[in-house]
Amino acid sequence: MSIFRRRASQTSAEPVEPADDAVDDLVDDDVEEETQDAVASRSQGPWDAAEVDGLGDRLDLGAVWLAPVPGAEIRLEIDQSTDTINGLQIVIGESAAQVQAFAAPRSGGVWRDVRREISGAISGAGGTVDEVDGDFARELRVRMPQLAPDGRQVFAPARFIGVDGPRWFLRAVLSGQAAIDDAAAAPLVEALRSLVVVRGAAPMAPREMLPLRLPEQPTPAPAEQQPESFDPFERGPEITEVR
Repeated sequence: MSIFRRRASQTSAEPVEPADDAVDDLVDDDVEEETQDAVASRSQGPWDAAEVDGLGDRLDLGAVWLAPVPGAEIRLEIDQSTDTINGLQIVIGESAAQVQAFAAPRSGGVWRDVRREISGAISGAGGTVDEVDGDFARELRVRMPQLAPDGRQVFAPARFIGVDGPRWFLRAVLSGQAAIDDAAAAPLVEALRSLVVVRGAAPMAPREMLPLRLPEQPTPAPAEQQPESFDPFERGPEITEVR
């Protein structure tokens, strides 16, 4: 089941038309909520490529530029059927953040709609959902029903974070210890703040995933140009392909 694209099921009861004043209140609430989300979401990042001064020391993963994250392991999730990268994971200790970026309309407001869809899907499947004020905007703290290896139903905690940007939308799912412990989530939240999204100019359908790619490997310098302090056994950044 793809929670991202699944909508909450509709009831069969006849809808009740609200009074005109009630309609105005609902519209005002939506506008106010969207405005608050937009302001809160990106006041300290993540950033659009037009808002930063080049790549710098960030890792170029195509649609996303990732700043160095101390103690983190970076994993790229690869779809075997298409051989395309469909997600980025930042893993720190017993916590992880799955990150995906999508195209969005100029009007924005995608996260407000998506979190309603996620909430409806998880609640409909028997899970629990709490919508709270988060580090960026409103976020979802959920417990999703899953089958344990022994066949029992268990509930896995997760945090769904969304950020609306200029013609893009970023979604992160925090799992592991970060889903239940704010202190464990803090370094992942900071990593999300440092992200840069590269939307590009190509036309894309709303919610179409922005393409990720493997980082380019630097061309080794000729032996005579390598610095004397070069250590071939020094451990550098790691990319793990998850298949």
